[in-house]
Amino acid sequence: MIELIPAIDLIEGKCVRLTKGEYDSKKIYNEDPVAQAREFEAKGFKRLHVVDLDGAKSKHIVNDKVLKGITEATSLTVDFGGGIKTAEDIEKAFAAGAKMVTLGSIAVTNPQLCEEWIEKYGAERIILGADVRNGKISINGWKEDSADELMPFLKKYIEKGVKNVLCTEISKDGTLAGPAIELYKEIMREFPHLHLIASGGVGSNADIEALDRAGIPAVVFGKAYYEGKIKC
Repeated sequence: MIELIPAIDLIEGKCVRLTKGEYDSKKIYNEDPVAQAREFEAKGFKRLHVVDLDGAKSKHIVNDKVLKGITEATSLTVDFGGGIKTAEDIEKAFAAGAKMVTLGSIAVTNPQLCEEWIEKYGAERIILGADVRNGKISINGWKEDSADELMPFLKKYIEKGVKNVLCTEISKDGTLAGPAIELYKEIMREFPHLHLIASGGVGSNADIEALDRAGIPAVVFGKAYYEGKIKC
């Protein structure tokens, strides 16, 4: 059974969604992220993915107080990403109650530091963020494409102990046009023991069922839920 993980993306302390990572496409869905998290918990969800979009853009954590509000108000297992660039950032995220952190840009720009964090905190507390555009890993709030290609990038970190990967196909994100199932199937063929979290494009329960049939372990979704296209 596929694990269902709702998402809260934060800009200026509000729940928003973007389309294909474009900040100009911002749409506010709830001005109270703590209330939104409580709603997810009331519906029976156990996990929550929180993204600090302000942090991703400014290259340091911005919305840690919102994260703390969510973790103090709910028993959800929260993973947090966006703007984690330094030891201070990662400690701030854990201190605010995150059980796991998602490392994206820093995994490209400073792999040595990421490897140190994997060893220090344990692979179970680290999620590798693999945000993909045209086969390359995108960084800094998806404003830049790196030279790193997806499969070698994953292989490098899996060999360092990473077990959890959140893969977002940027061209699908926020479109509700369906997830990149073939991409996720390819990843699972290459790395069959990976706990892969699919992200981007989920627009219906049928999309989730298709991912489940494909053997994808977990899926993150946001916009489809907020717009009533996923029934829970």
